[in-house]
Amino acid sequence: MKPRAQTTRRRTGVSRRSPIREGRPFPLGATWDGLGVNFALFSANATKVELCLFDIDGRRELERIELPEYTDEVWHGYLPEARPGTVYGYRVHGPYEPDAGHRFNPNKLLVDPYAKQLVGSLTWGPELFGYKLDSPDKDLSFDDRDSAHLVHKCRVIDPAFTWGQDRRPMVPWERTIVYEMHVRGFTKLSQHVPEAERGTFAGLAHGQVPRYLRSLGVTAVELLPVHAFVDDSSLIEKGLRNYWGYNSIGFFAPEPRYLHSAFANEFKEMVNQFHAARIEVILDVVYNHTAEGNELGPTLSLKGIDNANYYRLLPDEKRYYINDTGTGNTVNLSHQRVLQMVADSLRYWATETRVDGFRFDLATILAREPYGFDEGGGFLDACRQDPILSSVKLIAEPWDIGPGGYQVGRFPPGWAEWNDKYRDTVRAYWRGDDGKLPDFAARLAGSGDLFNKRGRRPWASVNFITAHDGFTLNDLVSYNDKHNEANGEGNRDGHSNNYSWNHGVEGPTDDPEITALRERQKRNLMATLLLSQGTPMVLAGDEFGSTQNGNNNAYAQDNEIAWLDWAGIAQEGRELLEFTRRLIAIRKAYPILHRGRFLVGQYNEELDVKDVTWLTPAATEMGIEQWTDPKAKCFGVLLDGRAQPTGIKRRGSDATLLLVFNAHEDVVEFTLPEVPEGNRWVGLIDTNDPARVEPGTFAFGHRYQVTGRSLLLFVLGVGEVPRRGLREGVRAILDIAETPIADEIL
Repeated sequence: MKPRAQTTRRRTGVSRRSPIREGRPFPLGATWDGLGVNFALFSANATKVELCLFDIDGRRELERIELPEYTDEVWHGYLPEARPGTVYGYRVHGPYEPDAGHRFNPNKLLVDPYAKQLVGSLTWGPELFGYKLDSPDKDLSFDDRDSAHLVHKCRVIDPAFTWGQDRRPMVPWERTIVYEMHVRGFTKLSQHVPEAERGTFAGLAHGQVPRYLRSLGVTAVELLPVHAFVDDSSLIEKGLRNYWGYNSIGFFAPEPRYLHSAFANEFKEMVNQFHAARIEVILDVVYNHTAEGNELGPTLSLKGIDNANYYRLLPDEKRYYINDTGTGNTVNLSHQRVLQMVADSLRYWATETRVDGFRFDLATILAREPYGFDEGGGFLDACRQDPILSSVKLIAEPWDIGPGGYQVGRFPPGWAEWNDKYRDTVRAYWRGDDGKLPDFAARLAGSGDLFNKRGRRPWASVNFITAHDGFTLNDLVSYNDKHNEANGEGNRDGHSNNYSWNHGVEGPTDDPEITALRERQKRNLMATLLLSQGTPMVLAGDEFGSTQNGNNNAYAQDNEIAWLDWAGIAQEGRELLEFTRRLIAIRKAYPILHRGRFLVGQYNEELDVKDVTWLTPAATEMGIEQWTDPKAKCFGVLLDGRAQPTGIKRRGSDATLLLVFNAHEDVVEFTLPEVPEGNRWVGLIDTNDPARVEPGTFAFGHRYQVTGRSLLLFVLGVGEVPRRGLREGVRAILDIAETPIADEIL
């Protein structure tokens, strides 16, 4: 049984300025009720917890107050004089016994895991570590130096915010188009955002940003980590920073460097602006590890609060950490209080800040129990039954480096998943690799081999060709090899197997033929992404050919390498931008491109039609001989609108579309098939001729000369007057052509 603390004054002799009351053990964190602040901190193994109050800037410690009560393993107290703006931290007492998993050290000021805002930044120094760095015993030694002057402090916030007429866009999954972007990198070089706001939430809230995204046509932004994070000491020594942010230290607080103002509500203002433009906000969240690293890492928060419960430790050697993340530690979601912390964090962002969904970094770890991955594990069950979390978009990165770490297609119903098989297959096909046609067809059809089970829908496959981790679209077609020298790791970091192709020259070139081919390949890749079944995800900047100069691991490049260069968009970039807008408009115009059911080649005897037919260049249905031919690289996909499920009311009409893919280097003659209830094909897209705006008309049986390495899209025409589905698609093309993105938006 823990000893009950009486008062701070009796134990520490601090000033009577801050009388402490018992308070409540819930909610966890620092909660202002209009009269004072309740402080509550979970620690099952601590013997005493001190609340440390600081001046407004967090530079000077004013007093220490012992939390007087301990209920259900929660230390708590109530300060009637505290107000929003109060700056604080914790010192937690307990055994320092690394071999038993305990690393308490009250000399180290700790971040409240539930802090809603952090003050200052972290400065690396030996005082951050619970042990003496120069001791031969390493982490078995004990360091008694104070760390308060080097670490973040916490700030009590007033959660009140006037949302006005804010309404969640509530975009259905099948109509979702995700745009992955970085808070800092998106506006850092934007000439239309006030300089002081660039690289912040206020910068993203600037009217030009949601206006641009709305004009592009995407429906959701997926922000790289915005939770408070730490710059690794190894990067600081090299003059670099942790740009991506996958190094969390607070799951409730926004990253301080992204705040233009002194108020955490700046994030809510950004969400409000995106919602006004009918764009959803999805957060990339990192709950699998923290910035405290392994046994040799610093003591910043959880390690000093209750190391044995917050982290997964080796069962027989509790001094050491299970490292399924590759970053030194793994958060222990098998513990009910740790699971509660993560669930509370998600609910906080979903309710208080009104974000629309989450993408979970290394999500397999979150679903791993001590015995292995379990789709019925605590975390996934918590999300499934929670009325808040089950109603927002949940996206898993379904892999990690731990045992059984690759789980693509194995997350439960209700989840979407990043599909790296889509990425690799599409890249390899357009590079011209042999034998990729069957797998490529499966990816185009929504990866039913992975997701068509238990009532899951095609949207469960989040299709992407590029993401923050890897080459940009421009670099994918410009480099055979990674060029990560700027990271200071001898170019050893980052993926080496990128399925990329430089088309004859490594990096930039003035060769017009290579440039033309590269631009066509960008269009091929972007068109494949946006015309495939599933949920497309576009990397910010790919729509105009952004480059990282061959760096495929720009995690440490908080500079011009990773920032989007809006002023440097070339003419080719503008053409690609308009082409991307046209593709998105076409995807929205034709529901058949984002079906709610998987394409399985199902035959409807009543209508004598199949939902999808795979065609040879001779317009005959592909057979086993064609599917197994490793040299087959040209084929057609007939999506018949008549085969849609009946009795379901849909937006738009179900037109019949024909897609033609040619990854051969030479021209292939493709016969346009005859289709009942039509008399001609209307060409909407030819990646070899992207500037063509007016659709072309072609008779059945026309032998179309398909340029090497190109993609075509046709819609079935009927009679002299185009039917509704045809009109919608043609109108989408013409409207985009007549209203290009204005220069003032770029």
